[in-house]
Formats: sequence, structure tokens, C-alpha cells
Amino acid sequence: QVQLVESGGRLVQSGGSLRLSCTASGRTFSGYTMKWFRQFPGKERELVAAIPSSGHNAYYVDSVKGRFTISRDDAKNTMYLQMNNLKPEDTAVYYCNVLSNWGQGTQVTVSA
Repeated sequence: QVQLVESGGRLVQSGGSLRLSCTASGRTFSGYTMKWFRQFPGKERELVAAIPSSGHNAYYVDSVKGRFTISRDDAKNTMYLQMNNLKPEDTAVYYCNVLSNWGQGTQVTVSA
């Protein structure tokens, strides 16, 4: 059974940093693009960042460029999202995704 488990979300002050983790179990995803999405209340999920299997040429939505960094450690079957200079508008539930597999989400709340 494939499982993706996110962790690292919490309440942080504006300007602060967080690192989210997404650990996969049940199979390896080393050959696939891994993605972070986020969902604001009442909105559809938004693609935040994606990292190909090569680890190079990651994609970022414009609103997080220069502040967020996506990375992966295939030996640990884990993907990360380093989030710096957080803003209140980053407040959302963050989800990891690989193929058709989704985690349960982790809440990030940024206070002003």
C-alpha cells in the first residue's frame, strides 16, 4: 500500500522559516516528478513546486520563487520544501503528490 506522509507544518511568524517533509512508503518514486501543492480555504489546490527525478530544473509558482526550495532524497524516499521569508498569504494546507498518490496534508499558518 502506497502512503505519502507530510510533516513539518505549524504556526510561524511572518518572515520565519519552515521545512516540510514528505516521506513515501510502499514503493519508490525515484523515477518520477514529485510535487508540492497547497490549498487555501474555499479554493482549489495550487501547484507550488515540482522536482523532476533528475533533481534539476525545479518548477515554482511565481509567488514563492526566491523563497521556497524543493529538494528530494531518493535514498530516504523523501521530498522536502524549505520555506523561507514566510508571509501570511502562504497560510494553507500543503500536500505532496506523486503520480495519483496524495498525502493527508500539513497545515502551515503564518501570523502577521
